[in-house]
Amino acid sequence: MRTRVIHLINPKTDSLTTRPIYLNRALYSPLAGLLAVAAVIPGDRYEVVLTDENIETIDFGLKADLVGISAMTSYVNRGYEIADRFRASGTPVAMGGVHPSFMPQEALQHCDAVVIGEVELVIDKLLDDLEHGAMRGLYKSDVLHPMAGMRMPRYDLLKKHRYVNRTFVQTSRGCHQGCTFCAEPLMNGLKFRYRPVDEVIEEMENCGSRTISINDADFFGTPDRPKEVMRAMRGRGLQWQAGVTSKLAQDDRMLELAAQSGCTMLSIGFESISRETLKSVHKHVNRPENFMALVDKVHSYGISVFGLFMFGFDSDNTSVFGETVDFNVAARYDACAYSVLTPYPGTLTWYEMKKAGRVVSFDWTMYDQGHVVYQPAGMSADELRLGQSSAYENFYSKSSIARRFPLRGARHRAQWLIYNLFMRKASQTENIESIAPPTAEPELAPMPPILPVKREWRAAVLEAADGPRRISERG
Repeated sequence: MRTRVIHLINPKTDSLTTRPIYLNRALYSPLAGLLAVAAVIPGDRYEVVLTDENIETIDFGLKADLVGISAMTSYVNRGYEIADRFRASGTPVAMGGVHPSFMPQEALQHCDAVVIGEVELVIDKLLDDLEHGAMRGLYKSDVLHPMAGMRMPRYDLLKKHRYVNRTFVQTSRGCHQGCTFCAEPLMNGLKFRYRPVDEVIEEMENCGSRTISINDADFFGTPDRPKEVMRAMRGRGLQWQAGVTSKLAQDDRMLELAAQSGCTMLSIGFESISRETLKSVHKHVNRPENFMALVDKVHSYGISVFGLFMFGFDSDNTSVFGETVDFNVAARYDACAYSVLTPYPGTLTWYEMKKAGRVVSFDWTMYDQGHVVYQPAGMSADELRLGQSSAYENFYSKSSIARRFPLRGARHRAQWLIYNLFMRKASQTENIESIAPPTAEPELAPMPPILPVKREWRAAVLEAADGPRRISERG
């Protein structure tokens, strides 16, 4: 039997962290999802070719039996262009990822099939349909993946020398925070689903790297589970980082185990230094009055803090940029990322802004956390864009870097310098010059893969879907 070829593609995006910056390397590999997809494709029946357009050109002449494209909102339009070109040559195309999962009918205008949500439980059906010439429409599992027996991602397909952070291990899916601007609970659920600890450790031992990024929405999501994982990680010579929320990052035993097991950095979604702002977006776990002490505590265990902040909330005015950066420098954050609040289609922030008539641009390419696609409440769109740019400029200035450099303590200084130099250069070369121009509203409405739990939020989603721009499938 002839071995079939599946060509998996990650479209190009002008992201701070996925563009090659130094020595032709990107800070992060964006391929965790596609490596997991490749793992569930039977190797005895299919050869998998993987292309990351951020670092290499797409071979449109490659003869493939199927092209698979994964896309987030900011680069889904490029994904559609790629899909259209392959389909024009007669190659079937399937799409997946966050944006196609939230807007499957839109994606179907450019491809033959859309995988909504998780791929593991529908891949066999999709490939069987492909082989019988019947692959079309929407593929969505009626249940969520139990997270046991997951296959090792296909790290052999990765061009490892092109990324600083390239190995991502997932220990759980889901997040119970329910922040209004985030797609995670609507994609993977409000409840955590955990992989067996022994399977997590087996992947870490066999992934081909001792430097690992834990690819969970919130690795410290519950008090006991991460401690169990970290106990099993001790003594293995690993260096790792993870994204967590601020609450359990204050747990001394949690931080002690993190340090003992090789943690070098925690990325924490602080979002804002305003308590009222955090309440308005249901980020109740954060307490700004504790942020400085939290950074000090994490530092005391030799772990760096990467702070994630957003600008453009309704209570923000033009003073928020300087106040936030001044606080970040005074608290000696090791690195920070500053995003423009973005109403991603299908999130609760989207429905709120859409109902209020505040969404200005529906050009998905502009949904990159840098362009302003809505009318802010407390400032102009120009002020928001320029304020975000000034935050990067001031936090990553030479004087700020010198002031924040970890002269004392056990923090990983080489990693610290890499992040600061990458982020400094990336922000200086970011290709964003203006706010997003107004565009026409799309014909199809988004529909989250998982409906919100709260009754009023669920009603808002269904009301939007049943409006004049009705979606034909609710998934």
